[in-house]
Amino acid sequence: MDMVNVDFELFNYDPQIDFHGVKTLLRQLFDTDAQLFDLSGLSDLIVEQNTIGSTCKVDDKANDAYAFLTVLNASEHRAKQPVAQLIEYLSDRAKASGAPALAEKVPEVLASDKAVVGLVLAERLLNMPAEVIPPMWSMMIDEIEAAVEDKEPYEFTYYLVVSRAYLEVASALDEQRKQKKARGEGGVLQFFHPEDEEMGKFAAAKGTYAFVKEDEAVADSKRAFQEMGVKPQGYMMLIEAGRFQGAVDAVKEFVGSPF
Repeated sequence: MDMVNVDFELFNYDPQIDFHGVKTLLRQLFDTDAQLFDLSGLSDLIVEQNTIGSTCKVDDKANDAYAFLTVLNASEHRAKQPVAQLIEYLSDRAKASGAPALAEKVPEVLASDKAVVGLVLAERLLNMPAEVIPPMWSMMIDEIEAAVEDKEPYEFTYYLVVSRAYLEVASALDEQRKQKKARGEGGVLQFFHPEDEEMGKFAAAKGTYAFVKEDEAVADSKRAFQEMGVKPQGYMMLIEAGRFQGAVDAVKEFVGSPF
């Protein structure tokens, strides 16, 4: 077996370089519902906030990001269209999730004048090794702590982590599994980001939700998912600020890190 050595590097956001790479990863994160958002406006907000969060790249800063991580202050930016859209969407999807705690807590804290919610957005290419992720989380926590010391608006009471999961359902290529589905079997939840399962143990509320536009999926990639018995879903976790460091530490222990 041939081995290929790849060096991953973390960078702060550069508005002149990272707009398109972040926008592409946001489109992947929100899947079929990406069309509901002003992704250009959201990407602008992320890359302009270049002291919080990071991108992960190979070879050079000028390349597109293979992964990104950021947190946006929902209260600070709620008057801006991209964040207002995201807040409304996450509230609606939480209510429709079927998870009682998620349906109650997420709309409540997003609408509260007292709660300060950090909207955490993270995504990476599907073939990225999970080991590059813990350093991104650790770096972001350090950056948030430094920003709070400088009296910047990052003293959160909650973090709402937006991610993705999928259900193992009847495959279009497997007649037997289709028969199981007809009997009500199957539907095993899996995670595109394996660390989400560990982080979810620290959440005050968590759960999956169906994409609003899932029935409109016609792209080749969506058909490929369906043929392989994979049904993508949104996934979110609401974590109290006091437990967030513990969640990140658990991710580091679970995934490990080459850094």
